[in-house]
Amino acid sequence: MKHYLSALIGFTIWGTFALVLRPLAGYPALDILIHRVIIASVSIVFACFIFRKRQTLASIDYIRNATREQRWRLLVNLLLSAVMLGLNWYIFIYVMNAVSVNATSLAYLICPILTTVLARVFLHEKLNKGQWTAVVLSGVSCVILAYGHFLDLIYSMTIALTYAIYLVLQKNSFKIDGFFALTIHIVVSTLLLLPILAVIDPALPRTNTFYVLVAVIAVGYTIVPLFLNIYALKGLDSSIVATLLNLNPIISFLLAVCYYKEPINIFQIAGFGLVFIAVVIFNVAYLFGKRRNSVRIYTHPDA
Repeated sequence: MKHYLSALIGFTIWGTFALVLRPLAGYPALDILIHRVIIASVSIVFACFIFRKRQTLASIDYIRNATREQRWRLLVNLLLSAVMLGLNWYIFIYVMNAVSVNATSLAYLICPILTTVLARVFLHEKLNKGQWTAVVLSGVSCVILAYGHFLDLIYSMTIALTYAIYLVLQKNSFKIDGFFALTIHIVVSTLLLLPILAVIDPALPRTNTFYVLVAVIAVGYTIVPLFLNIYALKGLDSSIVATLLNLNPIISFLLAVCYYKEPINIFQIAGFGLVFIAVVIFNVAYLFGKRRNSVRIYTHPDA
């Protein structure tokens, strides 16, 4: 239950991202991104070696004592995770700036579908009929929301694929602390994104409010939700965590309509309505299946 709750809290936090991002609308997206990742890197390295020193040293010892093959597989996993995370951040900001906000919202709806498919293929995770029904409903909602916006769909799929791969990569058997792994992901991603410093305007005036809000984004909307995701994946299938990701766009949509009073059309109502129904069906089917398996095991302990 704690892993389930962890995923719920993480994606609920991301759903309220607009509350801290909207006040920064006057600043270039890349400016926000590079300051976000730099502050996130400094913060997580500090936390890793000050507040989680024991877990960090244990993880370092594990890497030192691992076989050459295990160390190589771990290195590939960490670096590929960092690359996917960095690409996801960069493409997300680029699409939001140069394409459309709708394309970024659609990406969060496509991501659970892609993650479910990748988890089925590479991790051999199984879904029951109710869960597959929810996946199909999510797919239909994506088609509805992408109607007339084919280019947006391509960009959305690119964003979704990078994060879907990142989620699947976190479902591994390496015995290192999740926070330590996340530290490596964020630091390496930041190093990959540092060339952005060459294209932002250093003379652009930045207020104290800018740095405070970016710090909140770096810690509260980057480190905390990502760590909750990694923790959730320790006890849940990738497909479950990915489906809960749908809470993000649903909350964002409700925030946009109810708080920011943004106009909506019938396609958006139908699309997000289907997504909400899909999330409910998927999780009810998951919990029902889990309960049925528990009863079967209890009834037939030797099975």
